[in-house]
Amino acid sequence: MKNLLIVIAITSIFISCKLNDATDEEVKAPVKDSTIFGADKDDDGCLASAGYTWSKLNKECVKAFTGIQLNPASDAATEDETLCAYVLFNEEGDQAEIFLPDDKSFIVTKGTSDKLWVFKDYQLIAQNGYQLKKAGQVVFSGDGEIGSKVSGSDNPDAQ
Repeated sequence: MKNLLIVIAITSIFISCKLNDATDEEVKAPVKDSTIFGADKDDDGCLASAGYTWSKLNKECVKAFTGIQLNPASDAATEDETLCAYVLFNEEGDQAEIFLPDDKSFIVTKGTSDKLWVFKDYQLIAQNGYQLKKAGQVVFSGDGEIGSKVSGSDNPDAQ
């Protein structure tokens, strides 16, 4: 009986010593995730995670992708909305803000005709929808409908 108690005591000592051999990294408490959802506001106070960006034209946070979508001329059939430019007009229609895929935007102002808005070497032309030209070359074009374009349909009978 005494021998059994000695074996149990020695086994307990070895087991408890093994548990104390944990490395410093194993002993450290897990770090709480301090991420606060919705706390990713930009310098203008727009909530980027919700798709908002600052509009220089409207002086407020807007969802640029709710404007007129212009697809890149090099890949007009793209469904990748991150490669597209978007156009938002002011209420009068004499100015529009162009949001480029690289998160830059600029304002074009109505030119000499009702179908032309210009800024430096950019031209927005209302022609079979809209075309955005830079230095005379078409860089983006679209059908002029507002909002994102989705090809196909959930309804297989839709034609």
